[in-house]
Formats: sequence, structure tokens, C-alpha cells
Amino acid sequence: MTRISHHLTDALLMAYSAGTLPEAFSLTVATHVSMCDECRARLGAFDSIGGALLEEAAEPMAGDSLAATMARIRAAGGTPRARPPAPRRTGVLPAPLCDYVGGDLEAVRWRPVGMGVKQAILPTAKGATARLLYIPAGAAVPDHGHRGTELTLVLKGAFLDDDRRFGPGDIEVAGAELDHMPVADIGDDCICLAATDAPLRFRALIPRLAQPFLRI
Repeated sequence: MTRISHHLTDALLMAYSAGTLPEAFSLTVATHVSMCDECRARLGAFDSIGGALLEEAAEPMAGDSLAATMARIRAAGGTPRARPPAPRRTGVLPAPLCDYVGGDLEAVRWRPVGMGVKQAILPTAKGATARLLYIPAGAAVPDHGHRGTELTLVLKGAFLDDDRRFGPGDIEVAGAELDHMPVADIGDDCICLAATDAPLRFRALIPRLAQPFLRI
């Protein structure tokens, strides 16, 4: 089983539980949670807390309300469902991503962005952007900072950021305080899911010129 060392923050998990994240961030959180037992358990705890708070705030219900609701579900031909188990991975892309891509890696429509790096922007609502990134082993992402938040989830391979290594299932949460130049680890190409809610700040001229066309 893959060991995951870098997890989501409580703030992100709580926002996901409350349904307040942009779609691109929600997709990234859902994908990480599908890969990470620890974050899935923490999310379950936040869901329970939110449910308890709603229950306390709600108006008192009649004693037979639950039985009546279940009867209506059965009469309509439906059955109540338990919380789904963690999706199983049959390929590289976890189930939440497969729904967006329409399959596994073979269905991804990659577009080159230079230096062997490729990307595929996923269709999400405004407010944030989600993209798949393919980074050849040993290649570096241009040195950049952030005007907002960037979530980067490793799906395959690994990348190095200073003295930290991010492997499959690991997620890096980067904010305005972080300037970095991640490098794909040698030995295997790195495939990531990245979500941003603001344009990056590139130091070099060429990435800045290409930025509007690449929507980074």
C-alpha cells in the first residue's frame, strides 16, 4: 500500500464538507480523499460534526419522521444508501478524475507546453482551474510563486520540492508565501492534478509571455 506523507489541511477538508470550495478544488480534494485513508477518515469526522450542528439548529421533528421518509423512498422504488467505500483504482486515474476525463490516461487530451511538459485543462466552473500535468522524469517546472492557492496532487511518479518528496497520493498545498521550482523525480515521469484559484507568478520572461495562452 502506498504511504502518503503529505495531506490536506483541516481548513480544506472542512470547506469541502461544507460545500464551499470551487469545483476545481473540490475535484482535487475528492481525488486525494479517494486515495488517502487518513484524510477520508478526517473528512468523515467533519461530516459528522456538520450533521450534528445542523441537527441542533433544526426545528424538532415528529417521532415518526424517519420512518415516514423511509416509507416514501421505498414507495418510490428507491433504497437508502450507505456512505460509499473508497473508490478502487483500476488504472492511474482515481474514480473522481475518470468521470471528468471520460476514462483513464488514454482518454486524456494532452497539449504540449514546452520542455516536454504537457497539460490537459479539465472542464470546471469559474473560480478556479484544474489541470492534469505530465512532467518528464528529471524535468523542472519553471520557478514561480502564487497569487492565490495551488493544490498539487501526485497521481504517478513523484516530484521534489526543496527537501520534500511528493509521491503518489501526496498533495502539496502552496500559498502566496511559497516560491518554488518543483522537479520531477528521476526514474519515472510524473503525472499530477493541479488546481489554482489565481494566476501563478513566474520569474522568467518566457513563461510570463506564454502564461495567457496556457491559462496558468
